[in-house]
Amino acid sequence: MTIQKILLVDDSKTELHHLSEMLLKRGYQVRTAENGEEALKRLAEEKPDLILMDVVMPGQNGFQLTRAITRDERYAGVPVIMCTSKNQETDKVWAQRQGARDYVVKPVKAEELLAKIKALG
Repeated sequence: MTIQKILLVDDSKTELHHLSEMLLKRGYQVRTAENGEEALKRLAEEKPDLILMDVVMPGQNGFQLTRAITRDERYAGVPVIMCTSKNQETDKVWAQRQGARDYVVKPVKAEELLAKIKALG
């Protein structure tokens, strides 16, 4: 599967802008959501090839949202990479248990994120 369409989920407008710019420059199509509710709406509108998910957000957090998405048969095939400032090993293990395929710690290094995206595609 080639990854082209990416859904970014983060409550920080700065982070959304930074990651969007990085991905758009490399030819990816990017859609954004600032919370869980908006993310689910975007998913229903158009299924992405990949979701980059923040953890700390108001309302439903990224772990809860990842679990909901990866256990939903409509989106089960869409990989999720957690993209968060939480850098404890327990956070990484918990993310995997919720269904995340990979984990990137902020501030995101472009080369690291792009390598992980390539590895999934």
